[in-house]
Amino acid sequence: MQPRTVLAVLAELAPAAAERILDVTRGSQPMVWLEIAEKAPREKTVERLAALDALHREERILHRGWGFLAGRAEIEGKPRKIRLPLLSQPVRLERSLLGYRVVPAGDVEVTPLVADPELAAAFEAAPGLATPGWLGATGSGAWLRSVADATGFTVGETIGPKQRIPPEGLVLVAAPALFVVRDVFGGGLADSLRSWAGRDLSATALAAVYGESGTGDSGTDESGIGGSGAGMTATGHEPVLSPLPLTGPQERVVIRARSEPVTVVSGPPGSGKSHTVVAAALEVVYRGGSVLVATQSPHAAEVLAVLLARYPGSPPVLFGDAGGRAGLEAELAAGADQGVEADVIRSGQARVKAAHAAVRVKSSEIVSALNIERAAATLPDHQPRLPELFADVPGAFTEALDRIRALLAVEPGAGWWSRRRARSARRKAFRLLGAAGSVPEEIVSEALAAAAAQRAAAHLAATGGTDLTTRWGALHDAEHELREVVGQAMRDAARSAERWSRDARRAAGALAAALRAGRNRRRELLARMEAAPLVRALPLWIGTVADVEDLLPPEPGLFDLVVIDEASHVDQIRAAPVLARARRALIVGDPRQLRFVSFVSDVDVTQVLEAHDCDERLDVRRVSTYDLATAAAPVTWLAEHHRSVPHLIDFPARCFYGGRVSVMTRTPLADATDAIDVLHVPDAPLVKGVNKAEVAAALATVERLAAAGHRGIGVISPFRAQAEALEAALLKALSVERIEKLRLRVGTVHAFQGSEADAVVVSLALLDGDAPSRRRFVTDPLLFNVMVTRARRKLVVLTSLTAPPGLLGDYLRHAEGPREVGPGAEPSGWAADLAAELKRLDVEVRPGYSVGPWTIDLCVEDVGVLCAVHPDGPDAHLERQGALHRAGWRLIDAFPSRWHGDVRRAALEIAVLAEGQRGAGQATGAG
Repeated sequence: MQPRTVLAVLAELAPAAAERILDVTRGSQPMVWLEIAEKAPREKTVERLAALDALHREERILHRGWGFLAGRAEIEGKPRKIRLPLLSQPVRLERSLLGYRVVPAGDVEVTPLVADPELAAAFEAAPGLATPGWLGATGSGAWLRSVADATGFTVGETIGPKQRIPPEGLVLVAAPALFVVRDVFGGGLADSLRSWAGRDLSATALAAVYGESGTGDSGTDESGIGGSGAGMTATGHEPVLSPLPLTGPQERVVIRARSEPVTVVSGPPGSGKSHTVVAAALEVVYRGGSVLVATQSPHAAEVLAVLLARYPGSPPVLFGDAGGRAGLEAELAAGADQGVEADVIRSGQARVKAAHAAVRVKSSEIVSALNIERAAATLPDHQPRLPELFADVPGAFTEALDRIRALLAVEPGAGWWSRRRARSARRKAFRLLGAAGSVPEEIVSEALAAAAAQRAAAHLAATGGTDLTTRWGALHDAEHELREVVGQAMRDAARSAERWSRDARRAAGALAAALRAGRNRRRELLARMEAAPLVRALPLWIGTVADVEDLLPPEPGLFDLVVIDEASHVDQIRAAPVLARARRALIVGDPRQLRFVSFVSDVDVTQVLEAHDCDERLDVRRVSTYDLATAAAPVTWLAEHHRSVPHLIDFPARCFYGGRVSVMTRTPLADATDAIDVLHVPDAPLVKGVNKAEVAAALATVERLAAAGHRGIGVISPFRAQAEALEAALLKALSVERIEKLRLRVGTVHAFQGSEADAVVVSLALLDGDAPSRRRFVTDPLLFNVMVTRARRKLVVLTSLTAPPGLLGDYLRHAEGPREVGPGAEPSGWAADLAAELKRLDVEVRPGYSVGPWTIDLCVEDVGVLCAVHPDGPDAHLERQGALHRAGWRLIDAFPSRWHGDVRRAALEIAVLAEGQRGAGQATGAG
């Protein structure tokens, strides 16, 4: 589909501007008037606001307002209560000795009732706006009156907060106040989408996603932007060097994001999707490109920003409603230095090459040792045939073996000379082998293998066998050093002198001013900036999908890569302007978690699609941004789960992901951990949708979890009424200090999507006699999956149900205890002998123990024992050891050559080593 057609359809289906909140006290939300100096007193109402803020710290529901319209007005023929600030800002409450201090946590914004964005921006540009004591300054009253007049309402006199608000008409209360806003509605996108339709979008991610892109050309050579690439190219053949440890699938995502028009990533909870986003973003920036990360919520944007801040590189620009913008503002206002010079960048890249070479050398040393061990292990198979093979192919058992193998390795090429050279090498090899012409080639091959095995066994006997303990430690140290120097090189490249040109400095200074401005004013300032030098100097931007269209210049292909996170939760209408701003897209999502909610009717969708002769891809009611992307590109599946103990992830892995989850958190101790408790609450009637017995049980459960040492506790329910009742009870029972200490959060399952907690309490709020619709709502697979995958260590389910059928019943039965894992495949050979000897020493042994996609030959206590080279060869052995090491496993190499085949001595030493490793691990955990 052509981008013009896509945007026309989306514009027709875009909802109109949503209803604005006119009463910030609706639903009995508290509002506290402040003194003109804006100090919050320590009183009960303020305490409740502070507690609410703590319970919802990821949602930023607490706001400060200045100048309130108050009273009643007729809107669309109906009288409406109005309590609305003319100027507002998200804030936090911080305790002080004398009360609470109000701390800004987001944008200052003029009321959306001022419809003209230029007028709103002019209001926000007023000097001294929203500074401490601003309402007491000269001119503030005139400013408030001007804004009130611009709302379109007829506003009467100006009064103080202690004066009576009249029963009819509106007045202006010239005072600051704190209030809570739980739901924020955005405006419609129809006009914006129509304006995009008039631009050339053929080289953008939008065209790629809808099937109208070119052949994957990103439209720019990233290595030439800002000089940070220093001659590097964005091909997929170069190794991925990253400050983050990556799995194979994660590396493939990074490689694809270098040049593919669309890259799609999926995986279950805890599979490292955010980790992958950060790795891809850092590499694109390192290669000279620019990245825009768009998320569903401000909290998700902040989570990614915090994750990015852990690793070196360009400081991310949090351009939307993010309280962390202050640090960037200060950094930009202080001015950049001259930038990192090219010779420093080249020196850094030389260090990267040297560190990478060191890793390759240490890896090759281990591979060489494993090849020798692997060859020696085959000697018993060749032993009976050695005399015969020596007689038939005597040259294989001489010092010429290496030269013979090198000659046989010469491959014929395409040209005649190459073919002649290969034939000549082969003739020389057979002369050295001394084999008669009648000896079959398979006998020659067998003789070569037997000779190699004999030589390998002799080498091991002379050197004391294969013990890689020191070499593994050296390799892990070298890998850590490589990540460090790559990180430093990324940091230098992001701050290169070429990026920080005079135009870039000017743009950065303008950005600092824009970030200090109110939302409408910032929108205006950003739209006027020259975007290219700004993005060159600051190539990594993060915000919500709403922020992107609201605040960033509408320039097609402004960024090299756009990342849309939680894309199953993002509809096409909001995604389109984001995709239009980049050349390539990395789409990340999980279709088995909660999706976006659409209010567009089926009738409207059908009519618009028929009118424009479009297919079902533009069904904005059912097709998410993630769904759309999967039709444009293959999906890279991240199977490894790194978050929860097996008992927590086992059920969703089987039920919702078809067993396609590799649980990397497995250990014998984790396998035995009962992480799910089901607390049966006496049946009680629902009162306005609230199960009060479960509310009381939730309070007691939180206290038990706190006493057990859990910090980071979530309390959730599928139903909003139950979640609000839980919130009210927690606010009544716990002080602000305790809520903060426990890092307690409460809300609906929908509010927790994308979040996690150490321990989670789930209040199902279902009764045996409930309407089937309530049961169906809870057992919706997408909601249920999110509900049971938020906990890292402990999940407590509160239920009044007696014997629920279906999904709920299956899960409650699963919760009774961890699923017993059957024994692995019985070992053979050396591994079997070693297992038997260890058992005779009363050491518990688990053979064939699986961790994710890997198998540990013998598991002794919580220590992995590897008895042979991986069946797929040294490379697979190297990958397995790295994966298990990153997962926290302590590993022992137990090749037979290390003990000259003495299984009793091997068992004794392994038992001692395992006990020592286990003790060290316990000491580390206790510390």
